[in-house]
Amino acid sequence: MAETKHRIYSMPFSKVYPHYIAKAEKKGRTKAEVDEIILWLTGYNQKQFEAQLNKDIETFIAEAPCLNPSRDLIKGVICGVRIEEIKEPTMREIRYLDKLIDELAKGRPMEKILRK
Repeated sequence: MAETKHRIYSMPFSKVYPHYIAKAEKKGRTKAEVDEIILWLTGYNQKQFEAQLNKDIETFIAEAPCLNPSRDLIKGVICGVRIEEIKEPTMREIRYLDKLIDELAKGRPMEKILRK
């Protein structure tokens, strides 16, 4: 598990981002919606986000200007693991994002995805 975690953390965010977009677009959602979710979760603005794309995932999360305080409202299971039970902070943040993209792909309205 530690080796897998290290591989995930050291992967550039730019390698994961196209997969998020493809997952959303396959279900009729947009890149703009994916970006809105990422910006909501991390506090980056669009320019900051684009500057961070080639950083590894761990740095991308660690340097986020303001992780959204409402992210603790994100509940459920992702990759067979209940998000609320993930102890490791960086992995929990990664799984929050995964869960939000899943909700987008499942057709959930943006207001609910962004916990408004």
